[in-house]
Amino acid sequence: MAAPLLIVDGANVVGSVPDGWWRDRAAAAVRLRERLAPLAADGLPGLPAPVEVVLVVEGKARDIPATGTVRVERAPGSGDDTIVDLVGAASPGRRVIVVTADRELRARVTALGAETRGPSALPRPPRHPNEARPNEDQIDENP
Repeated sequence: MAAPLLIVDGANVVGSVPDGWWRDRAAAAVRLRERLAPLAADGLPGLPAPVEVVLVVEGKARDIPATGTVRVERAPGSGDDTIVDLVGAASPGRRVIVVTADRELRARVTALGAETRGPSALPRPPRHPNEARPNEDQIDENP
């Protein structure tokens, strides 16, 4: 039986961590790819190893390289459409898990038989020095 397939919506997961990703989307995707690398051998809670890990990237993050444990799928257009295509192409009966917080994408892949998990299912990144404080954009420093 094939290893479970873990598909990660790179843009959505990167966007869930306020670490300054908007300044360098490719670097943020590389940080995510590095966080995903151990999952092939370690799995996740409720998802025992080995696991095939696929990171779907789009836009400015499209040129990041794959690693030995994380396959990088470069979306030619919509990352969501690429994820749906990957789910649809999986072998019948293969366990497929999509990590995203995108409700519309969750509905699309669930209709094809995939399971979904939110970004919090992945290992947390180390705190980045550029990470915004909660509600920082709402703090009025000059009352």
